[in-house]
Amino acid sequence: MKFGLIFFFWLMSPFLTSAQIDLSTQAFGAKSQGLGTIKLYHQDAWSLFNNVGSLDRIEDSEIGLSLDQRYGIQELSTAALSLVFKKPAGSIGIGIARFGGSLFQQHRLELGLSNTRGILSFGAKAAWFQTHIEGFGTGNALLLSLGGLAELGPRFFFGAHLSNLNQAKVSKQSSQPIPTLLTVGITYLPAKNLEIHSELEKDLDHPPLFKLGYSTNLKTGSSSGLASNPLPIPSILVLGFERKSMA
Repeated sequence: MKFGLIFFFWLMSPFLTSAQIDLSTQAFGAKSQGLGTIKLYHQDAWSLFNNVGSLDRIEDSEIGLSLDQRYGIQELSTAALSLVFKKPAGSIGIGIARFGGSLFQQHRLELGLSNTRGILSFGAKAAWFQTHIEGFGTGNALLLSLGGLAELGPRFFFGAHLSNLNQAKVSKQSSQPIPTLLTVGITYLPAKNLEIHSELEKDLDHPPLFKLGYSTNLKTGSSSGLASNPLPIPSILVLGFERKSMA
């Protein structure tokens, strides 16, 4: 039974990547999850994981804590912590994340730097990525990523992020590549409390994934979003809420 579960995760790894439930492709934060994994524009502690280029857009230092357990299955659970320090010369982010259970695990430790010059915010990060499969061993890899967010006008933003640009593999002894993702997107702000997002994400080994969503602030101090993920998985609709006030 144990060997069967291990073999299942190894066999399904390309499909898990497409469904964005592993650490190399997953979107982090309540707002991003509520928008169907749209992630380039958001300016919060999770920018370290989602788009390091927007990290310097935060107004103050932040901390983010996340726990995601899908279908009540420990092997599909993710826990993450992100710390962002806002400095006059830029922003520094440190984060750690864990995915999986006792048989299959992934760990990610990240360090990112971001700065803003005029209309452009840009950043770079390095991540130590570890994969452990019980009975097969542990692999380690260094991932390098770049990101940016440009203000094209008062209401338009263009974002881009390239993860694992060095095309690292699970380990030096493995031929299994870690996904290299290029994501580009545009955000339109037609009103003070309304955001419209569109993103195109391309994995080198999979068809492009198009995402479209909107987010609106409610008078209660919450925000909601609706998004569609047509490819390469069946279309999904997601409704999410994020508290803006704890009063």
